[in-house]
Amino acid sequence: MTALSDLAFDPWDPAFVADPYPAFAELRSRGRVHYYEPSDQWLVPHHADVSALLRDRRLGRTYRHRFAHEDFGRAPHPPEQEPFHTLNDHGMLDLEPPDHTRIRRLVSKAFTPRTVERLKPYVCGLADDLVDRLVAAGGGDLLRDVAEPLPVAVIAEMLGIPESDRGPLRPWSAEICGMYELNPSEETAAKAVRASLDFSDYLRGLIAARRKEPGEDLISGLIAAHDEDDRLTEQEMISTCVLLLNAGHEATVNATTNGWLALFRNPDRLAALRADHSLVPSAVEELMRYDTPLQLFERWVLDEIELDGTVLPRGAEVALLFGSANHDPAVFTAPDRLDLTRRDNPHISFSAGIHYCIGAPLARIELAASMRSLLERAPALRLVAEPRRRPHFVMRGLEELTVET
Repeated sequence: MTALSDLAFDPWDPAFVADPYPAFAELRSRGRVHYYEPSDQWLVPHHADVSALLRDRRLGRTYRHRFAHEDFGRAPHPPEQEPFHTLNDHGMLDLEPPDHTRIRRLVSKAFTPRTVERLKPYVCGLADDLVDRLVAAGGGDLLRDVAEPLPVAVIAEMLGIPESDRGPLRPWSAEICGMYELNPSEETAAKAVRASLDFSDYLRGLIAARRKEPGEDLISGLIAAHDEDDRLTEQEMISTCVLLLNAGHEATVNATTNGWLALFRNPDRLAALRADHSLVPSAVEELMRYDTPLQLFERWVLDEIELDGTVLPRGAEVALLFGSANHDPAVFTAPDRLDLTRRDNPHISFSAGIHYCIGAPLARIELAASMRSLLERAPALRLVAEPRRRPHFVMRGLEELTVET
């Protein structure tokens, strides 16, 4: 265990947020687990440990299925934040079995390989349309014009959200996701609460409409589940829809912009990709590893564990550093090199264990579709302005990525 007072890990420092990977290398060199007082967490930076702990049932995304707040020495959430926590705590990402198992079993029916493969023509067609508009305009903001609208439209289509209602989805999502950063401010919490209320109210109305007039969408499918073991409460349904929308696009948006920025800054790799589009599948995997869109994932210690001689007591919170794990030289040869031909690439950008990303196959299709469209329809795409990075560590992405075609 290492004290972090003399290390460069500082998730609120813009220089660290701009490039956290040198600090991760130092963390890995100094040990397998480090206590970080500002967030009261144990940081785990090595791939083997992160991968193992994601699968270790002595840790959980929540503790409320077994313990009260008082058992963990934690204060209940402030009452004014309750709308956010009600929404968040009923989604399967923050549930443990048996509730997690019940909800995931039902939702997974919409993400089978066959179902996702059927979406491919729609995804590819939408990607082509978005890129064609970018080319017709001579360029623009790759985030706003391509990276963002593609996955938002796909998951909204799956849920059955009418196109005319989709405008607020991304802002609601961004404000809710602000609460997943370390030590969010009161202002961030207030925005998340408001977005949680507005999003929940909208979905409550949409669910009521689908009860009266079912469609072919996922919400109608969730309503139609007749097995008592699978049936969702209305709150579980609302929370599931919000989770699917947030998780269904947030990482994909950031992976797209992070990935293209990495390509622009490695012009020889971009040239190789332009010359050989068969590299797209391995490029998608490598870009998700190289600049990881979700840098940190948290777990609660439900039963005491020992890591490298350090006892992590029940009630401790563990921060699994995905970005660091994805640059671990024990697993990846030359991890700081962007290698679009990398074959042995066990990155953990989609997590692992029972909380492995249910939408990973769809995300891969979306990322490959937008990449292929940009390579084919905008072969001279270039960066024209230094991008602005979002001032967040956990969800790593850009504010904008201005390009010309």
